[in-house]
Order: sequence, then structure tokens, then C-alpha cells
Amino acid sequence: MLVLSEKEIKTLYVMKDAIEDMEAALVAHHQGKIASPQRTVLDIPSKKASALYMPSAMETMKKAAVKIVTIFPENPKEGLKTTQGVILLSDTENGTHVACLNASYLTRLRTGALSGVATKYLAKKDAKSVAVLGCGAMAEEQLQAVCEVRNIDHIYLYNRTRERAENFYNRMREILPNYKGKVEVVADPDDAVKRSDIVNCSTRAVEPIFKGASLQQGTHINGIGSYLPNMQEVDVETLKRASKVVADTIEGVKEEAGDFIIPNNKGDWHFNELHGELTELAAHTIKGRESDEEITFFKSVGAAYFDLAAAAAVYDKAKKQGIGTEVEV
Repeated sequence: MLVLSEKEIKTLYVMKDAIEDMEAALVAHHQGKIASPQRTVLDIPSKKASALYMPSAMETMKKAAVKIVTIFPENPKEGLKTTQGVILLSDTENGTHVACLNASYLTRLRTGALSGVATKYLAKKDAKSVAVLGCGAMAEEQLQAVCEVRNIDHIYLYNRTRERAENFYNRMREILPNYKGKVEVVADPDDAVKRSDIVNCSTRAVEPIFKGASLQQGTHINGIGSYLPNMQEVDVETLKRASKVVADTIEGVKEEAGDFIIPNNKGDWHFNELHGELTELAAHTIKGRESDEEITFFKSVGAAYFDLAAAAAVYDKAKKQGIGTEVEV
């Protein structure tokens, strides 16, 4: 079995690769070539923790995977990470377990890549500015993905605690080594939204972080935070103003996305108003942006086959380049 660390994966796999692989996986899923059953969640009450098991299989790639993620909120008190994850990759030709990969970076990268695919189809072609609302770890790959598919020249950073936004600002050369445009830290999320063609949201907000009224015509929003039914990053006005609301998976957002669940339960908005899934955009069976005036919204909660697509691609690259550690199990 090949073991690959986060550091090794970063030398092998970049955002451009991930966007291409996610789009191919989305099309394959649309064609019924991927098995991706609902994940299993095990609660660990004594630690207020949980363990998530996410299986998937793609016979066209001759690979299957199980991603295992543990979330232990009390870990930082002991100097440990709250979230830890691995991906076990198996060969569907003979059942051999071929690799174990660190899942943290791959999860961030594939999530960013999905927003990159959505932005490719839903943002204005000449979009130049992006608001980054929430400057945590997930925000880096979200920004990289947007800059991969659009020529961005102005970035606005907002975080509830300004210090984190300033830290993000100070790491811009690391996050986007080739970026030559302007970067500003702002105190008001609505100010950032008003000035941006694209809005990236990656927060743990339980209440909307900006007003839908602040959106300018032609804005595209990527929402990848607020991943529980009681969490909400965007308000119902944003949903009502958006002519196209797209989900990574409709099944997933119905179970997990408070952005949709809360207004649906109140009767203010309904799931049948969704434009469709990202799979359909990638397969060109539904339309993307049709005018520069449309407001569009993409919501992602994740699915196991996204991790499988990324892990399989990394494994192939690692084998070709002789990277990783072979172990007997």
C-alpha cells in the first residue's frame, strides 16, 4: 500500500488538475457510472464528537474509496486537530487496497475545484472582483479556484474576526503566487458584496452574513460553509433574487444545507425552485449563465465521489513519479 502525506500530495496535485478531474467526475456521475451511497455518521457522545464514513466507486477509473473523517471539537485543548481524515483507495479489478492518503488538503482542494466548475458556468465571463467572506482554511482553495477560471484583479477579504482576514492578506503571495491585482481587508461584508462580481462564502455562520439586497446584478455566489441544517450563510432574499440556484447534489443539500432547509421549512422558498445539480451543468443538460444581469448561486455540501476522483488522480501521479511510502499491511 502506498501512503501519501499532505506535503507529498501538494507536490503532485494543483487546482488546475482538480478542476479538470471534478468536471470529468461530475459528467461520469451524470451518466450513471459512479456509485456514491449516502454517508454513515457515528456519534461519540462522551466526546461530543462524530466519525463520518463516505464510500464511493467508479468502475471507469477501476477504483473505489472510503473517506473517513473524525470531528472532535475538544481536541484543541490537547493540542490535536479538530478534524482529521484519511482516504483508503482500492482497486476494483482485484480488491487490493492500493493507497492511504491524507484527506485534509484533498478535501479543501476538491471543494474549491467544485466552486471553480460552478464559477466557470455561472459567473460572468468578464468577472474581475471577488469577495472572500470567511478567511479560514477552506477560503484559500476557493479563491484559487475562482482565479483559475476568471481573470480577477481585485479581492476583498472579510472575516468576523479581522485578525484572521489580515493573516490571510499577509499570506496572499503563498496562496496566489502569480496574482498581481489589489487586495483589501474590509470591515463590512455588505460593502465587499456590493463591490464584487463573485462572492465566496466559507463560514460557520448560523445567520446570514450579508444582505441579499447588497448583491449587484450579475453577481455569482459560491456557498461552501454553513454545512448543517441549523446553519445559514445566505438569506432568503439572495435565493429569491437568484435566477439560477445550483447544488452539488440535491440529495445532499436537502439533508444538510440550512441555507435551503430553513427557508423551505418556513415556506419562504422551496427546493423545487432549484435550477438543478452541478452534474447537469457539467454535462450541459441545463443552462449556465444566460445574461450579464443574472444573479446565480452555487451551494456545495460535498459527496464521496469527489474525494474518490481526486484520490485516484493523485495515486496515478504518485506511482508515475515514485512519490510516497510503500508499506506492507
